[in-house]
Amino acid sequence: MTGAASVVPTLAGGAYTGWLRCTRCGTDWPPGAAHRPCATCGAEGVNVNPSPLYDLSRLAAEAGPWRVPEAAGPGVFRYAGLLPVGPSGWISLGEGGTPLLPISRAGGTVGLPGLLWKDESRNPTWSYKDRLAAVAVTRAVQDGADTVVVSSTGNHGAAVAAYAARAGLRCVVLTLASVPPAMKTLMQSYGALVAAVTEPAGRWAIMRDAVEQRGWVPMSGYVSPPSGSNPYGVDGYKTIAYELWSQLDGQLPDAIVAPVAYGDGISGLVRGFADLVELGLASRLPRVIAAEPYGPFASVLAGRPGEVPGAGSVAFSIAATTASWQGVHALQLTGGAGMTAGNDEIMQAQATLAATEGLFPEPSSAITFAVLPALMRAGILESSDTVVLLGTSTGLKDIGTTAERMAPVPVIEPTLAAFDQWAASAAHGTHLENAEA
Repeated sequence: MTGAASVVPTLAGGAYTGWLRCTRCGTDWPPGAAHRPCATCGAEGVNVNPSPLYDLSRLAAEAGPWRVPEAAGPGVFRYAGLLPVGPSGWISLGEGGTPLLPISRAGGTVGLPGLLWKDESRNPTWSYKDRLAAVAVTRAVQDGADTVVVSSTGNHGAAVAAYAARAGLRCVVLTLASVPPAMKTLMQSYGALVAAVTEPAGRWAIMRDAVEQRGWVPMSGYVSPPSGSNPYGVDGYKTIAYELWSQLDGQLPDAIVAPVAYGDGISGLVRGFADLVELGLASRLPRVIAAEPYGPFASVLAGRPGEVPGAGSVAFSIAATTASWQGVHALQLTGGAGMTAGNDEIMQAQATLAATEGLFPEPSSAITFAVLPALMRAGILESSDTVVLLGTSTGLKDIGTTAERMAPVPVIEPTLAAFDQWAASAAHGTHLENAEA
């Protein structure tokens, strides 16, 4: 789905001021404070990262149509003037520019015939984490770093490893022993040093020491309660908002449903939507809805802060039990909500999207479709709404979870009659494992 609207503006040198600001308390911080939570809020017991600070007034005051030069930069650096990077030296693998697809058949099954899918599996490492990695690694290079480190269950680590390889940086990935083999292989394939621990907190302990003692640049969060990922990288997600505005002919959707772990994606999204409003290109923020396995964000929005129970979700990459301040803030700014879905609902959503629309998202993306019936019942969404689902990654990264719920592929005699016999049994739910038997 494409639109004719011009894209958002940029200036030579960009709108980034070189400073960061804590969204919670308003304290301004120099670039050296980018990779640790705001000290002012930390003294109050709240972990929140400061965010890059921009001066958009120069852009909003310029006369004429809002446009970016066609050759402003590759990938997400088409929007370099609204990102916290310098005017050159960008590290790109051609990320961004992903399609916005109507999924009316699947949408019709849940009462949303105008449903749309933003297919982020088209990025170079097949997830939306490439947007974060492109900006965070670019900034690390421009700051003179030699090593980046990331804590990840897969997508984030693979993206950072790929972009670090592109940049010639050393990359360390700290993951969990329980992560599927495909994810580990993908991270290792880009040349990263990949090591696993048994518990999530162990990864953060190693990262914290490496950042503080060795000066490695963190590409993800490493404190508890979570504060969010590299703030420069989080702003890479702003480009999804700019693309949606362009693809919808200068409009924004009524709502966007996104998979949420610690809120990096929705934080960047809302910052991008806010840019469009400040620039006079949009009049409102879309509602942002967090799709989550265990519901920490829904719990906080309902006035019940704190850790929630959870174990064993098929959507393991977003299976957080604690909400971040940045994510809650993004939802509150938009009048959004949080909604949960269980394993059976998630896997059925994946199957529906594949069989009706030709899309095969990983469970952590399929959850956006899985929560729609509950959102409709609760009156949070209406059938007339323009709703975008953020499809963050491909199901090929966790093929085992899908395969476990499917019948084995049969081995049949090489005759049409044998095929017909098997097909008839399959239609009646009596799949033959081996039609030769």
